[in-house]
Amino acid sequence: MRILIVNKFLFPNGGSETYIFKIGSQLQKMGHEVQYFGMEHEGRIVGNHAESYTSNMDFHGKGIQKLLYPFRIIYSGEARKKIRVVLEDFKPDVVHLNNFNFQITPSIIYEIRKWEKAVKKKVSIVYTAHDYQWVCPNHLLTIPATGELCFRCAGGKYGECTKNKCIHNSTLRSLLGTLEAKLYHSLHTYQMVDKIICPSKFMEEKLGSNPLLAGKLETLYNFLDGEKYKAAKKKDYILYFGRFSEEKGVRTLLKVCNDLKEIPFLFAGTGPLEEDISHYKNITNVGFLKGNELKRIIGEARFTIFPSECNENCPFSVMESQWYGTPVIAADVGGVPELVRNGYTGELFTAGKEEELKEKVLKLWENRELCEEYTRNCSDLSFDSVEAYCNKLLKIYAGLDEN
Repeated sequence: MRILIVNKFLFPNGGSETYIFKIGSQLQKMGHEVQYFGMEHEGRIVGNHAESYTSNMDFHGKGIQKLLYPFRIIYSGEARKKIRVVLEDFKPDVVHLNNFNFQITPSIIYEIRKWEKAVKKKVSIVYTAHDYQWVCPNHLLTIPATGELCFRCAGGKYGECTKNKCIHNSTLRSLLGTLEAKLYHSLHTYQMVDKIICPSKFMEEKLGSNPLLAGKLETLYNFLDGEKYKAAKKKDYILYFGRFSEEKGVRTLLKVCNDLKEIPFLFAGTGPLEEDISHYKNITNVGFLKGNELKRIIGEARFTIFPSECNENCPFSVMESQWYGTPVIAADVGGVPELVRNGYTGELFTAGKEEELKEKVLKLWENRELCEEYTRNCSDLSFDSVEAYCNKLLKIYAGLDEN
C-alpha cells in the first residue's frame, strides 16, 4: 500500500510530528511505501521522491510575507500545486492528514479529489485529529485570556472566536480564524474526508457535534513506543514533567508546592514559568529530559501530577507515567479520565481546584501503602505498541478501500 502522510511540519516539533515519524517508520517496516508532504524547512527529516513542498510560512515575518499572511492561511494555491506533483509521482492509495490547517490549508483536499477523478483511482483520505481545530478555530476549546474551558463555537458559531480574541489575543488573527472555520464549514469541505481518527472518546464527542463529521469518527488511543520500565526502587519525590505554562496548570501546582514545603517536588521540562519555579526551595528543576533519563525519573517518582487546565486530548505523559509503574494525580479535563483508573492507578481532581489537588497530594504522600498499591495496579494497564496501532490503521485503510 502507498501512503502519503501530510503534516505542516516535517521536522521534530511536537506530538503530531512524533506521531507521523513513528507510524511512517513502522508502516515501512511492515512493507508499505510511505512518503510525506508538508512545508520545506532546513530541519526537515522526511520527504517525498518528487521533492515537492510548500514554502515555509513564518507568521512572525515582515514585509510582503506579512501582507500575504491573511490570504495564505485560508487558501493555498501553492499547496494545491505542490501536492499535485506528489500525487502524480507517488500515486498514493491513502492520504493520511494530520496538522495542516493554516500553513497547508484544507485546499489540498480539493486537489486530492480532483486528481482522484482525473486518474480514476480511488484515494482514501484519513485524518488524525491531534486537536479540536475542526470545531474550534483556536483548536484548544479554551478562551486563552481567561483560561475558561469553552465550547461556544459548537454548531458553527465561530464568531465567538473573534468576540473573545481566542487566537493570540488578537482581534485580526481571531477574525481570520473565524473566517477560515466558517468558509470550510459552509463548503462542507471536511465531509470529503473518509475517516477521522480521534485519540479519545472526548475528542470523538466534540467533533461529533458537527453532524457532517459524526458518521466518520473512530476512537483510536495513542500508542506508546518501547518496553515498560520498572524502577529498581522508588524515591521520595513527586514529579511534574511537561511544559511550564499556565494552561498546563503549573500556576495552580506551584501554589500547592508552596503550601506543602516539607514535600520535595521534581520538575522536568521548560516553559514561560521557569523563572517562577526557581523561587521554590522544595522544587528541583532538572530541565528538559528525554529517553532513558526521563523514563528513570518517572519510574523512580512516588507519583506524578498532571494538573492541566485545558481540554487535553490523549496526553502521552499520563500514559507514560502509568506505563512506567508510577501512579498519577490528574485533572479531569478532556480525554484524561479515559486514561486514569480513578482509585486504582491514580486519582482525579477538578482542574484548577488548588485545595482539592492539595488533598490528593497529601493522601498519596502520607499513605505509602495506598501509593504502593496503585503502583502495583499500574502493571495491569496496557497500551498499544506502535506496531499494534499500525495494524489497526491498516485495517481502517483497507476497509475504506473496500467501500
